[in-house]
Formats: sequence, C-alpha cells, structure tokens
Amino acid sequence: MATSRTFISSNLFIFFLVMATTNGQAPAPGPSGPTNITAILEKAGQFTLFIRLLKSTQASDQINTQLNSSSSNGLTVFAPTDNAFNSLKSGTLNSLSDQQKVQLVQFHVLPTLITMPQFQTVSNPLRTQAGDGQNGKFPLNITSSGNQVNITTGVVSATVANSVYSDKQLAVYQVDQVLLPLAMFGSSAAPAPAPEKGGSVSKGSASGGDDGGDSTDSSDAERTRFGFGVRIAIVAAIAAASSLSI
Repeated sequence: MATSRTFISSNLFIFFLVMATTNGQAPAPGPSGPTNITAILEKAGQFTLFIRLLKSTQASDQINTQLNSSSSNGLTVFAPTDNAFNSLKSGTLNSLSDQQKVQLVQFHVLPTLITMPQFQTVSNPLRTQAGDGQNGKFPLNITSSGNQVNITTGVVSATVANSVYSDKQLAVYQVDQVLLPLAMFGSSAAPAPAPEKGGSVSKGSASGGDDGGDSTDSSDAERTRFGFGVRIAIVAAIAAASSLSI
C-alpha cells in the first residue's frame, strides 16, 4: 500500500514538474521591427491616397529613417483622409512639380513629437519639415479648445479628427483637410501668366504708353518725307515740260 502511494506521488511530482517547466518557457517574442509610417496608416485604413503620396515622393523612407534614428526627437504626422484628398479641386496634385509634392508631404510633418495635451501650449507658427513658418511661406498655426484641435495654413482650415497612432517617438493624427501651404497655394504664389505665343511682348505693346506714341510719330515723319519727295518730282516734271515747249 505504501509502495503504491509512493509510486503515485512520484508520478504526480514528475507531472507537475513537467507542467511547471513547460508553462515557465515564455514564447519567443516576435521581431519588433522598425517603426513604419505607411504600415501604421495601412492598418488604420482610409489613408490610401496619402500613403501613395508618401511612397511616390519617398518621404515615407525619410520619415522611417528619422523615427529609427537614435538622435530622433520624434515626429508628428497629420494624415489627411482619402475624403480630404477627394475634396481637392480636380488636378491639384497633378499641377505640382515633384519638388512641390515633397514639400506638400513635409508640410504635414512636424520635426518633434507633440501629444494631444501639448497642442494647448504650442507656440505659433509651428515649424514643419517643409520649412520655417516665420518666413510666411509655410505657416502652420494651431488653436486648441478642450479636446478640439484646429489647424490653419493661410489657405485652408482643418480639424484634427482623432489620434491614429502614438508611442514615445511618433504621433499620427487624422485631419479632415489636406494642409495646403501658403507658399504653393496662396494668391501671392500664383504663377505669372505665360507670354503670348509668338515671342516676347515689346515694351511699347506691354505699356501702351510712350513707346506707342513714338511709333506713331515715326510713321507721320515717314509720310511727310514721302509727300515732300512727291512734290519735288512734280515740280521737276513741270519744269522739264516747260523747257521743251520753249
């Protein structure tokens, strides 16, 4: 009887030992991998057009490199939804050069990490990766009231709808408008009209002033000289006819 109890106790001991050993081995952690802005947006959905712009300009590679750098101060990304892009005037993006498309994306990125509560204390204009807002070309101003955060660029006004993603180095916020910078879409940035086909416009034609008058005076002088020459020819002919008749 004692032998039976000893056998059972030994088996139970071995059983619990195996179970404890098995449960104590935590599964190997999966690779954390580098932070990837496009992967974050793809997971969130409704950012297909912004992702396409990030990839075509290679801005996504730049963002990912900065995020995974040991010297990074973090980044803040304002991500317009597909509806925001669809609300743009037709041909807006196609009218931009490659460099302007890069600047457009960079205008949606702040070179520091800003949490939602910090929007209430930021100093305007905020600096973006497109450039310093102090020079009036890329101003980005934030106003915050409670949980509502509004963004103005001098061209459009947008609202931060919600937080898409946040960690210790990256904050991604959904915005309901594409942030159009003043340097590219403001009235002062409108391109000068192309010259008319056929070459450059003359000074007289462009001004319609003194040069036009000089042209008229020149024509009058030519007509005067022509009339004087005709009169001399007539007088000479009459003199020749008179000498013949004599």
